[in-house]
Amino acid sequence: MPFKLTFLKTTTLIFAIFLLASYKWAEDDFSKIILSRLQEYRRIFPQEKAYLHLDKPYYVAGDTLWFKAYLVEGSVHFADSASQVLYVDLVDKRSGKNIALRRVKLVGGLGNGDIVLNDDLPKGAYTIRAYTSWMRNFQEDFFFHKDIYLFNDNIEKPASPVSALDVQFFPEGGQLVAGLSSRIGFKAIDESGLGPDVNGFILNQNNDTIAALKSEHLGMGKFPFEPAANQKYTAYLRKNSEPFKAFNFPEVKSEGYIMMVNNLTTTDKMRVLIYANFADNTEKEINIVAHSRGLVAFAAKGKVTKKGLQLNVPTSAFPDGITQLTLFDHLNQPVCERVIFIDHGDRLNVKIKTEKNSYKLREKTEVELTVTDSSGAPVETNLSVAVTDAGQIAQQPFDQNILSYLMLSSDLKGTIEQPSYYFDPTKEDRKIKVDILMMTQGWRRFDWKDVLQETHTAPSRFVEQGFSIQGEVKRNSKKPAENVMLSVYLTSDSINTFLTTESGSTGLFSLDNLVFKDSLNARLQGMNPKNRDMLNILVKPFDPPKFTISRIPFYPITVDALQMAAYLKRTEEYLAIEKKIRDSREKLLKEVTIRGQKEAQRDSRKLYNHADATIKVSSMTTGGAMTVLDMLQGRVAGVVVSGTGSNATVRIRNSNTEPTFLLDGVPTDKDLITSLNIFDVESIDVLKGASAAIFGSRGGGGVISVLTKRANVNYDYSKDIVLGVTVSKIAGFNTSREFYVPRYDLDLPNNNVPDFRSTIFWAPLLKTDKNGKVKFSYFNTDANTNVTIRAEALTAWGIPGSAEGSYSIR
Repeated sequence: MPFKLTFLKTTTLIFAIFLLASYKWAEDDFSKIILSRLQEYRRIFPQEKAYLHLDKPYYVAGDTLWFKAYLVEGSVHFADSASQVLYVDLVDKRSGKNIALRRVKLVGGLGNGDIVLNDDLPKGAYTIRAYTSWMRNFQEDFFFHKDIYLFNDNIEKPASPVSALDVQFFPEGGQLVAGLSSRIGFKAIDESGLGPDVNGFILNQNNDTIAALKSEHLGMGKFPFEPAANQKYTAYLRKNSEPFKAFNFPEVKSEGYIMMVNNLTTTDKMRVLIYANFADNTEKEINIVAHSRGLVAFAAKGKVTKKGLQLNVPTSAFPDGITQLTLFDHLNQPVCERVIFIDHGDRLNVKIKTEKNSYKLREKTEVELTVTDSSGAPVETNLSVAVTDAGQIAQQPFDQNILSYLMLSSDLKGTIEQPSYYFDPTKEDRKIKVDILMMTQGWRRFDWKDVLQETHTAPSRFVEQGFSIQGEVKRNSKKPAENVMLSVYLTSDSINTFLTTESGSTGLFSLDNLVFKDSLNARLQGMNPKNRDMLNILVKPFDPPKFTISRIPFYPITVDALQMAAYLKRTEEYLAIEKKIRDSREKLLKEVTIRGQKEAQRDSRKLYNHADATIKVSSMTTGGAMTVLDMLQGRVAGVVVSGTGSNATVRIRNSNTEPTFLLDGVPTDKDLITSLNIFDVESIDVLKGASAAIFGSRGGGGVISVLTKRANVNYDYSKDIVLGVTVSKIAGFNTSREFYVPRYDLDLPNNNVPDFRSTIFWAPLLKTDKNGKVKFSYFNTDANTNVTIRAEALTAWGIPGSAEGSYSIR
């Protein structure tokens, strides 16, 4: 299904601008092939990104997890992507078991929901994921993932395994070549899965020290290195005062290319250095291409030797975020890659303002949010806001936010530790640190091997505007049944409709774009009576994507023990109070016995009170029958059916005229009755003589009243299992609950209950006005504490922003 027209027009324009800039550098055939193939790949496989703003970083069993969902197009981050169904699930990291699943309806790329964390959930590590059906065509790494921790009534930290350290080395550009000076990035990970400070050295095979190493940020670092021919190297590193441990060093190639990038010296351009070392010592023709999330930003062609080639590339037109540079050799094969981070500061400025810096217990707090763009102009946009008790909930250092996710984490594999550090304007070294990150955590959303092939396999999953009923029709449970027309009857509290679909040549069928809440009962059956009892209709259930179990123990929470103890105590008390409130609403009465005659609910389709005879349609009555009249034959005294099909005649008590036929209470003719699908009929009533007098002269020959299942909203299809028929329940959109906000300015019965909520206020669907402002208010709790306000925003044209504010309650 194509993405929306507005998105196509805009991205085509952006691509054209980038394309014109590129062709000033390169116009050869191979450059044209790269550009066209990349454009074609993006057309066939457009990307989507999902992001969730959670109210808290950790929870307690019995708590509620609140989330705001954002879905954007993957290249330019437009907020209204094509998919309108987002799946949000909670997975146990230890077992991979899916604990909860929510189906969120997206409007303009936005939605919200909640997950109640049951009391019986074990404490430990969980992951909340968000993905669309379309995103399942690609690797799970690019789903939204956020790790959370669920506590219970104790704060004992999980036992750590034996100390472990792993270090990986990443030559800049991807390879080391003998005789060419380059740089190497490295990344250390300990037993907690985080990056510790490490130090060490490099030895050659003669045990000579070649280089000293020391991490610069979260276990990452870089160092210059010139490998010699016919040498093998070993790295020795340690954390803290632990013994040194040996690690494998990258292989040194005898000939090849290297590529280095300087993106730090100036803000408006980057310098690309390319060197080649080959035995024949001749110039090699190369191509270099840079793209940002699939949009080509630069292409160039040149010749390179051991002396090198230098390119000064303007970056002012590059979009904010990750750009991938790829070097193609003289054989047009990708041989070097480097990712860089472009930061022009194009983001929203979100300001949080409270009337006071300190409030009283339960005092009303009014907050104003102001959103402007990078030039200071007001912005109309959507926001989500979480207000939490900082005495119970410690915000994690430089935790993920919508800005760091869309610009950075969403385009990289693996976990990015403290991602918002790289966007904090108070960190003067953030550009140096993010460049080290780029050297050690490479781009993998686009693989050139996939992009450059001439043909592509069609994606197996499609963009969802609603839900699908998919399945397979088999004949005798073995051979797929092709081109079978199916009738589908859908019922719920608000839906009562009849649809049709057809199985294809492989027996597969699909009924798409169904939009409904909660759940839907679906009844499917073959429409052709011939050999219908030989059909086996299988409905495919929803199958959540598999979760890769992490072997690294996960305990991400950085929090003071006293603070955690307060959170657990207050939450336990609050949940106990909620339970008492619920229990107080239920009063136990003395046993009372009530006797009486049950009043039968009148069927609105029947003008008569009782029929002289009734046939309930079942697998017994349908056996061998082709029409409704066939089911009457020989089953009702005084009713004679002669002939078959539409040529059949019916007489009741030797009447000279045929009876009046009713379909769900409406007079009709015999032809319509004989054309009915017998499996759609619920029952047949026969009225004779005096019973038919209510119909006047039309009842002189008696009455045959046919009642269908479709017209009975109370019909239970689960009891109607016959051959060639399948009944299934289909899950729809989950209805999000409204966050409860107490009103302490009113005299309400529950206002005397102690209030120590950890999430004080949650507003997922705020919107600024034309002046870029929005106001909201709530009442504080009974805790003497500090309060944290976190806001996240995203414009329709893909510019994110976030902010954090605070005040105290005394």
